[in-house]
Amino acid sequence: MAGETILIADDDRAIRTVISQALGRLDYDVRTTGNAATLWRWVSEGEGDLVITDVVMPDENGLDLVPRIRKIRPEMRVIVMSAQNTLLTAVKATERGAFEYLPKPFDLKELVNIVQRALTERTRPTEDKPSFEDDDTLPLIGRSPAMQDVYRVMARLMGTDLTALIAGESGTGKELVARALHDYGKRRNGPFVAINMAAIPRELIESELFGHEKGAFTGATMRYQGRFEQSDGGTLFLDEIGDMPMEAQTRLLRVIQEGEYSRVGGRAPIRTNVRIIAATHRDLRQYVTRGLFREDLYYRLNVVPIRVPPLRERLEDIPDLVRVFFGQGEKDGLPIKVIDPAAMARMQSYRWPGNVRELENLVRRLSAVYAQETIGIETIEAELSDAGPASESTDGAPDDESFIESVERHLEHYFAAHADGLPAAGLYDRVIKEVERPLIALSLAATRGNQIRAAELLGLNRNTLRKKIRELDIPVVRGVK
Repeated sequence: MAGETILIADDDRAIRTVISQALGRLDYDVRTTGNAATLWRWVSEGEGDLVITDVVMPDENGLDLVPRIRKIRPEMRVIVMSAQNTLLTAVKATERGAFEYLPKPFDLKELVNIVQRALTERTRPTEDKPSFEDDDTLPLIGRSPAMQDVYRVMARLMGTDLTALIAGESGTGKELVARALHDYGKRRNGPFVAINMAAIPRELIESELFGHEKGAFTGATMRYQGRFEQSDGGTLFLDEIGDMPMEAQTRLLRVIQEGEYSRVGGRAPIRTNVRIIAATHRDLRQYVTRGLFREDLYYRLNVVPIRVPPLRERLEDIPDLVRVFFGQGEKDGLPIKVIDPAAMARMQSYRWPGNVRELENLVRRLSAVYAQETIGIETIEAELSDAGPASESTDGAPDDESFIESVERHLEHYFAAHADGLPAAGLYDRVIKEVERPLIALSLAATRGNQIRAAELLGLNRNTLRKKIRELDIPVVRGVK
């Protein structure tokens, strides 16, 4: 409600003025200062109902004020603003008890909404959370608005065991997000175990996940601890969850619901103490509609959704990413390089179909192959010879998707439009297989059996291609990887 007093601390007079005017129009009583000392005096004297503070101020770091304010005024909400828009800033703000973290430049309407929510919601008790020091080796790099949305969701998850479903294209860094949730969360002292559903043969998935007893099947010569046992007390990362077979989905759902499982060939129940984080580049909602993914499992996994943006949606992050990748190459003994402005502008006009992974590979190649210290636009043009502008294709579909994914997308639309006149299960999968098999076979023939090049041609992960070759029984030229 209007009438509350809001205390604002920011050393930028223009920001103080803009916020003060916006909140004043809503009948809030606003007091502003350019330093932390005055803000602390106001708070310690019992003034104000809400604090909005910058991080970097001339006399003190605003983050250091948050726990002190919470200690003497536990009912007071604190909103932290910062131009240091990194994952660590978001995590620190949340960890120290801030109600919300808002990166600069911010949307004024969003700030007003946060203020209103902070003043109307009841105070929740804060938990003891891990404390983090400055770390230049953070796994996620980027200050773009798209990445700020990711950081804010992650920061709220750090002190919880909530299941998260990470969605994003291949190469965007989904496993890095999962790893950061573990490394900066409650289970950071436990193991982090990752398994890629697309890389495991269907008949071995249950054994890989839940383990097996000796003699459970042919070749089971000893007891095997599955990934659930290996990750006990920590985090289990289920990558490419959309490729999990239906029978394994059923068992996974049962484990999530009941909190226990048994090894393949075993009867004794095993209690599980694991946080599950899943990831996919598929549209799982479409998979649910097509009967390829259990709806109840989808909702169990999708407790907190996190969308990792493709690199084409965060092109402003490329200079920071390049700097970090050059630095990593230097640690590996590669000479450090500099990208000249024209070359950098060219890199920021490219669509990056392989996302951050493609950019990292290019930077490593620039360090290893080229002698010049400054990389010019001619070199970048040669490397990105088949590049296109950072825009959508004329039909509205991303032009960097694989051909197979394009076929799948168009078939999804067709089946959705003609669902009443088509037989249900099986037809879609049969059509996909009839398209995939000759397409993959032609790609292998064109690359003389080179699966790495064929995977690149098709826009598939190499492990996914190998899986499809096995499933579709496609002949392969032996001796060529």
